[in-house]
Amino acid sequence: MWVFTDTGFISAVAHYDNSDTIVVRARDMASLDGIAALADVAIQTTPYNDYPFRVHVSRPIFQEWLCAAVTDMEYTNFKNRVHETRGERFHNALSDVWGIMHDVEDRRK
Repeated sequence: MWVFTDTGFISAVAHYDNSDTIVVRARDMASLDGIAALADVAIQTTPYNDYPFRVHVSRPIFQEWLCAAVTDMEYTNFKNRVHETRGERFHNALSDVWGIMHDVEDRRK
């Protein structure tokens, strides 16, 4: 699962041998700060993996983090909010993703 929030971008997958654990991965440490703090775990550095940072959390912790992102949402424009919280570079990357996904938009009327 890919998740973009106003604090970053993460990829979450089930742990390969522990179904009670979610591996939350990111390209930058800041994207994991909130969930790592909630789970009270350190962010692991994995420079030789596809995602160079990760945390292992329980499913309930991941659900709590994801629900909080929805519960705490007050912005009315996501891209503008990301510009405020993560800056120009992250905003530009997010805009690129938006544009690429626009290419698969269902145009049926």
